[in-house]
Formats: sequence, C-alpha cells, structure tokens
Amino acid sequence: MFASAALTNKFQMRNRTPLNNRGQRNFDSKRTSRFKSSGNGQSKSSSIDPKHFVKKAVAQEVIKHTPTQLIEELPVNTKIVSNLLKKGFKTPTEIQEKTLDAILEGRNLLGLAQTGTGKTAAFLVPIIHNLINQKPNFQVLIVSPTRELALQIDEEFKSIGNGLNLSCTSLIGGTSVGRDINNLRRPSHIIIGTPGRISDMVRQRALNLKNFSVLVLDEFDRLLDMGFSRDIQFFVDGMSNRKQTVLFSATEEKGQKNLINNLLENPVEIRVRTGNVSADSIEQDVVVVKNGENKMNVLINMVRDESFEKVLVFAETKRWVSRICRDLRVAGIKADEIHGNKSQNYRINALNSFKNKKIQVLVATDVAARGLDISNVSHVINYQQPKNIDSYIHRIGRTGRAGESGKAFTFIN
Repeated sequence: MFASAALTNKFQMRNRTPLNNRGQRNFDSKRTSRFKSSGNGQSKSSSIDPKHFVKKAVAQEVIKHTPTQLIEELPVNTKIVSNLLKKGFKTPTEIQEKTLDAILEGRNLLGLAQTGTGKTAAFLVPIIHNLINQKPNFQVLIVSPTRELALQIDEEFKSIGNGLNLSCTSLIGGTSVGRDINNLRRPSHIIIGTPGRISDMVRQRALNLKNFSVLVLDEFDRLLDMGFSRDIQFFVDGMSNRKQTVLFSATEEKGQKNLINNLLENPVEIRVRTGNVSADSIEQDVVVVKNGENKMNVLINMVRDESFEKVLVFAETKRWVSRICRDLRVAGIKADEIHGNKSQNYRINALNSFKNKKIQVLVATDVAARGLDISNVSHVINYQQPKNIDSYIHRIGRTGRAGESGKAFTFIN
C-alpha cells in the first residue's frame, strides 16, 4: 500500500550512518529535535488518501508533432524569425503552429496544452508581429499568476522582439510601487504583470484599462486556483475597448467553463492534448517516517544520493520552507528557498541558481512555485503533504516534463 520496503529502508538505514559517501557528517540530531517538537513537519490539513502518492511510471507513447513549416517560413516579420533562429528554434511546436493564424487575425482563442509545450512563444510571436509599427499606447495586457512566470514572459518578449523598437513594462509584487508608477508614465506596447500589482496600479490611476485592446491570460487554470477570478473580472470589466482575448491553460476543469464562456466570444479552441496534467510518466512513492525517527535526517540522506541531481522540495508554509532550507545548508547541501517573504531579486537569483545547477535543492511553497518553467528536475519531494489532489498534481508536475521521466516522493508520518 505504501512505499516498497527496499525504498523506505534505503533512506531509513542511511539515516543511522554517521558519515555519507562524500565524507560529510550526518545532520546534528540536536538541531533537528525542534522539528519533532513542532509536529516533525507533518501537514495536518491534507485530505488526500496516501494511496494516491504511490504509482509506478507508465511508459508513454511519444506523440510527435510533424510541423508543416519551418521557423523561417512563418508568416511573421523577418526580424522575429531571425530572433527565433538565434534562440535555436527550427520548427514551431504544435500549440505554436495551431494557434498562430488565429492570434494574427485578432480572433479570441482558447489554447490548451501541457506545461513545457511552448505556450509563451505561441502568444508572444503573433502579438509582437501585430504590434510592429504601432504606437506604444498600452495595447496588450498579459496577466500571469506568479512573479516568476511574469518575469519569464518579459525575458521571452525581449528576446523575440529584440531590435523591433517595442517596449514592455512589468508590474509584479515585491518591487517598488513608486518605481512602477514612474515606469507607467512612459507608455509601453505591452504590460506584463501579476493580478495584485496590476489591480493596484489601476486603483491608483496609474494605469487605465480602457487603453488596452488585447488581453492575454496565461496559465488560466492557475490564476483561478490561486483565487484571482475577481481580479480577472475586474480587468475584463475595465477593458471596454477590448477586441481580442487569448487564454492559455494546462488544464480544463468543468468549473471553469462558465467563466471561459463569459470571457471568450466565439473563440477558436485549440487542444493539443487533453489538458489534464499527466502524472503517468512520474514514478510516485512515499517515504514512511516512523515514530522516533528524525524526518529531516531522512530528507538529508535522500538528497545526498547521487541520483537526486536537481530536487524541488515543497512545504506548506513560508516558515517551514526557511527551516528546511537552513537545515539542509547546515548539513552541507547547496540549497535555497523561494516564498512570499523573500524579495523579488532574491527569488530571481535563487531560481536562476537552481536552473543553472549552482544549487542542488530548491525549497518552495506551492504559490511560489506555480507556473515555474524549470527543465530537468530529477525529483520532487513533498516534505509536507499538499492540502488537496490538485495541489499534489501541480507539485509533482515540476518533474517528468515534455515526455521525460521523473520521480516524486511524499513523506508520510
């Protein structure tokens, strides 16, 4: 029912070893004793049956998209083509190819595709093309669920639109409000931001939603999961001159249908896959922490295994994220953390260090990690169980991307 004895014993036995294979001492039991006294890091509010945490990976039939055109054959500005080629693109992905014409034509669109399939470029390429030779008068509003994803979109815009004299302003939490207000005094072609900061700028009259003609809602499912439906409605109500709405999502839930229908009139609907985040390619198992065992020691010995090359660890609260990160570092493991109490610059640097393998472990809350596009994550570890199955699916979906295999472990104690 739970983890195999071999797997569980492997980590439990290593927990008793004074030295690991790198000659490092195991974690100081005196330091970890505080985890026991505060519940050993157990999530008390999870409603998930543990059987959902155990699943063998299923070999997936790789469905390859056969593009009908090369990048240089796309019906977009030659400078955009040149920038895409410099980025290493040779052919468009399926979602990019199937949504291009509709967005170029100014039609409303619903695009459903799994994370890592190129959705960001799918809307940026045609939007950038349509903006060429237009005045920078806040024509496009792109809404992202998280700061990190908004910055990723901003970086992608700058690389795809390089040399086209197009301007972009990012509005995200964790940065200076005053600086954002000053930046908005200079009109931009595109505003990219998170719902909270965009709403703040509108209410402070630094941003007028009536100026925008195009609305892009990226990672729509996560925007709703994170409670931004009212913000979305606020933007829609204020954009009285809106002519086009583009909505991209990884999943399509029944509860979203009414809102989607209200947002999109006669949309083109493109479904590259079913849209359900698939965990079939992810090996899922549990790590049972018995009474009297030190949970942090078990985690430390897990990540010391050489196969744990790039590890994302989840905890339920900011406080626990900081505790776990601190104690991993004391144990000699290169780790960093991202959560809402960290400044934006700190979060960016931590994320880049993880992407570039300067650190082995990134510890995060659910919200901080939503929408992150990180390649080659070898393992996801739920140090504390998520509250519901949707959160669990989103967490483990950080590994096993784009047809690759991955492993996910959930602590049970």
